[in-house]
Amino acid sequence: MTNFSDRVEQVSISGIREVFEAAGENAINLGLGQPDFAAPAHAREAATEAIRDGLADGYTENKGMKSLREAIAAKHARDQELDVDPGDVIATAGGSEALHVALEAHIDAGDEVIIPDPGFVSYDALTRLTGGTPVPVPLRDDLTIDPDAIEAAITDSTEAFVVNSPGNPTGAVSPPEDVREFARIADEHDILCISDEVYEYTVFDGEFHSPMEFADTDNIVVVNSASKLYSMTGWRLGWVTGSTRRVERMLRVHQYAQACAAAPSQFAAEAALTGPQDLVTEMTESFRERRDLVVDGLEEIGLDVPTPGGAFYAMPEVPEGFVDECLDRGVVVVPGEAFGDHGEGYARLSYATDEESLRAALDVMADAYDAVV
Repeated sequence: MTNFSDRVEQVSISGIREVFEAAGENAINLGLGQPDFAAPAHAREAATEAIRDGLADGYTENKGMKSLREAIAAKHARDQELDVDPGDVIATAGGSEALHVALEAHIDAGDEVIIPDPGFVSYDALTRLTGGTPVPVPLRDDLTIDPDAIEAAITDSTEAFVVNSPGNPTGAVSPPEDVREFARIADEHDILCISDEVYEYTVFDGEFHSPMEFADTDNIVVVNSASKLYSMTGWRLGWVTGSTRRVERMLRVHQYAQACAAAPSQFAAEAALTGPQDLVTEMTESFRERRDLVVDGLEEIGLDVPTPGGAFYAMPEVPEGFVDECLDRGVVVVPGEAFGDHGEGYARLSYATDEESLRAALDVMADAYDAVV
């Protein structure tokens, strides 16, 4: 009988999906990071026009349409004052593929990749699929990534580390001094920093900064996506950028795994990036209000929860049995250990849903809490 690769045997189905699929049909789903806004109308129209005019029927360049890559470069110039060459951008099938090609192009079997714990589920799994070894490091009490913990975990086998701000599953936003430290660590230790910036626009407290703003070397690769920036998760359009030599290697992975991102999605993302940005402001303000509602509600229940500075997740400390009680009562939350061993004793919930559902979910969570304490 044929066997499976050791790499694939090291990973399993995401704990987020397992919880989601175990829930009842009418459950309130606070498990998935899915904004409840429609994609910008001008983005949808751009894709429709391209399809109608027959412009989206064929392959694009492997890196993506030049006009899209120019729009991405202009976005980085506008938002971070970074000088990104459009030739150093690859349009990918969402931020997920961008992470995959970044790791695949840089990690050999046995290389260590430092990842935040708790952290986004793909960091561990994608590292293992390269043959690399994930090295989880715990977060601070406020759930921000600790540069000192990253530096302390570096060994002769370390090839890269991943940072994510605003963070999933925590909603934590790294302060500028920490982001500067991420760049210093990458420069001084000559290792790669992969900066996952997909929640860049959803910041309530503090301000967003990219390690690429502070780096003196090319040891930074940035992953981003239209998915969370413009509520376009289903369009599967992300990108990765870095120095020319790094992009050339990542392109080798991308062109064989994907060939190119879907053409209709490229037209839509270009329009989202270059058109009116009203939706960004509307989403951020709405998520801020929901953040406040959820944090206040969780604290009233009796749970301790660091106030998330961005994204649309909260990660309260919860008593044993709380997650199961929520699921039994029809509210989907994700156990913290799905995001790493240091997530045990926490639960992640997404507040990217309507306020009525959030209020109903908080009532259920109060009953669940009472049942286990």
